[in-house]
Amino acid sequence: MNALLDELSWRGFIAHATDLDALAAHLDAGPVRFYVGFDPTAPSIHMGNLVQLMLVRQLQAAGHRPILLVGGSTGLIGDPKQTSERSLNPKELVHQWVERIRSQVSRFVSFEGGNAATLVNNYDWTADLSTLDFLRDVGKHFSVNRMLDREVVRARLESGISFTEFAYVLLQSYDFLELYRRHGCTLQTGGSDQWGNLTAGVELIRRAEGGKAHAMATPLLTKADGTKFGKTEAGTVWLDPAMTSPYAFHQFFLNAEDEKVVEYLKIFTVRTRDEIADLERQTREQPHLRAAQRALADDVTDLVHSPAERRAATAAAAALFGSGDLRDLPAAALEAALAELKPGRLEAGGELPSVIDAFEAARVVKTRAEAKRAIQEGGAYLNNAKVAALDARLGLEDLLDGRFVVVRRGKKTVGAVEVVR
Repeated sequence: MNALLDELSWRGFIAHATDLDALAAHLDAGPVRFYVGFDPTAPSIHMGNLVQLMLVRQLQAAGHRPILLVGGSTGLIGDPKQTSERSLNPKELVHQWVERIRSQVSRFVSFEGGNAATLVNNYDWTADLSTLDFLRDVGKHFSVNRMLDREVVRARLESGISFTEFAYVLLQSYDFLELYRRHGCTLQTGGSDQWGNLTAGVELIRRAEGGKAHAMATPLLTKADGTKFGKTEAGTVWLDPAMTSPYAFHQFFLNAEDEKVVEYLKIFTVRTRDEIADLERQTREQPHLRAAQRALADDVTDLVHSPAERRAATAAAAALFGSGDLRDLPAAALEAALAELKPGRLEAGGELPSVIDAFEAARVVKTRAEAKRAIQEGGAYLNNAKVAALDARLGLEDLLDGRFVVVRRGKKTVGAVEVVR
């Protein structure tokens, strides 16, 4: 194994490969054109896609030449799911998503220099492809027996699978063949759930062109309980700031489990082995400081959003817990932070509600008596200012952005309320 594959293996990027020794020799022989695909089945890419983009960055940094494929045609169909048939999205919508995802993935690679990246859309070579030509030139090389043996197909045989999804593997394999012909592409990467599609493309190149190609798959990242990484109670963690705010994005990584944070650092950052080893030691010896989580959250937010957005996110988090002035936060950062608190709602009539009303509506106390006790004990805060009076009411000057207040009990129990006037 060469130095690059050794580094990728240490970082946890390699789950499967067609032939590691052959791939090592191929990488050593000179710059390799490789590709990874992104299907526009949603308006944004997500955490699973970020794993692939981090692998692309590692390969490009080592001198190899990436091709980023956005699937304008494969996105119209969608790779088969284990559970049920996908709903087909309208063509116009998919084409809109193509442009959004092209813009997103472009930010992670360099388009300059000798190993500049290339961006392609498979709609360009499939839109005018006739059914007869596709069946003769591609379908002829596929055994139905082998297609039936694919794990996802076997899982769907009882509930049913359409011919459209059954044949998806032919389209993805054809992409690899076309990139082999057009760009000399000899390596495809993807997630381990794509392994059958990756190896089918390698086989199609061998059968159709007598060529040699390679495939490499990354593992599917999980949390400590085995569930999929990149999901929260609110749903998928997207890379589009309009769908997952930089604040929520930063908080997601900040909440990484101690058991998994080093694994994530290796994948999602370019920190050195020594740096990661030191963060691992700090996590083991002083887990309460969450040094590894902070490094992870900061690095990934800087990359996906920007250092400025990361600074705004950390300032918002600090202000929520009493280490900053909430009024100094930019409106977007404040709104994103409060959205994660899931604000309660209070209707204001002739006068604004009481502070006790706000504590109850924000769900930081279970009863009004509990709110009164917090005030009496000196542990109740409104917008980080200690509440002294049991009969205190909200004032217009308390409303952040004209409608929100933040309440806190003690150091860690924080909530928010939207006051509707």
